[in-house]
Amino acid sequence: MATWGLDTVPAALDLQAIDWSRPWMQRIRMQGERVCAALARGVSLPHALNTQHSAPVGFVPQSALLPGEAYEAFIFRTRTVPTRDNLHDFFNGLCWLHFPQTKTRLNQLQAAEIAAVGVQPLRGPVRDALTVLDENGAFLIAPPALWDALQARDWHRLFVTLRPLWGQAQLLLFGHALMEKLVKPRKAMVAHIYCAPVAIHSIADVDAQVAAQLSASSLASKPFLPMPVLGVPGWWPENTQPEFYDDAQVFRPPRSIA
Repeated sequence: MATWGLDTVPAALDLQAIDWSRPWMQRIRMQGERVCAALARGVSLPHALNTQHSAPVGFVPQSALLPGEAYEAFIFRTRTVPTRDNLHDFFNGLCWLHFPQTKTRLNQLQAAEIAAVGVQPLRGPVRDALTVLDENGAFLIAPPALWDALQARDWHRLFVTLRPLWGQAQLLLFGHALMEKLVKPRKAMVAHIYCAPVAIHSIADVDAQVAAQLSASSLASKPFLPMPVLGVPGWWPENTQPEFYDDAQVFRPPRSIA
């Protein structure tokens, strides 16, 4: 776990709690540590994110968000993201840096929904799906057999019988709330896997392909599969034992159809 001079960083930005050695942090570690280093020099989180120069938006203090204006509409209008000095917005900023096309597409779809129907007490199926992906989504690149087992909620086959196939798979976290929760990992934590297999050579490939696939109609059907992330081989020491997956409160069987 990295240690910086963080005595001037706001308490809500508990950067010392982040263990960058965790498997799920590896793809964002380099830029994440750069942002942490900037924060340790006493700058605000928006400023630290802006120093990275790789997002299609700028980052501004939360106070820039106008009273009564929806957060997503403000981002679409100004191309800036209101940002608080906390871990939730820290990981949101890293997601903008690593998945700029997908985050931009999500914002376009959110803004279009708000323009069409306004901000309602209930988000509606499209905005609800957009929020699920943005907050808790992940992208799985895996052989077909793993996808089949996931769709069947056959956890033993997915994680035990087919365990060797995970050497050919990659799980990329996208949801910033999910990343924040995994700072203090618990067995029950679930990611919503976006069900659109993509080819991968880099995060940029996944970003471009997912952004091209996303539409209001495709999201209205909520194309997600829940998966307990600490079941992924290599992601948690205890899952080397097959009985780890016997916990039906976490690895829930598929719902029966009456």
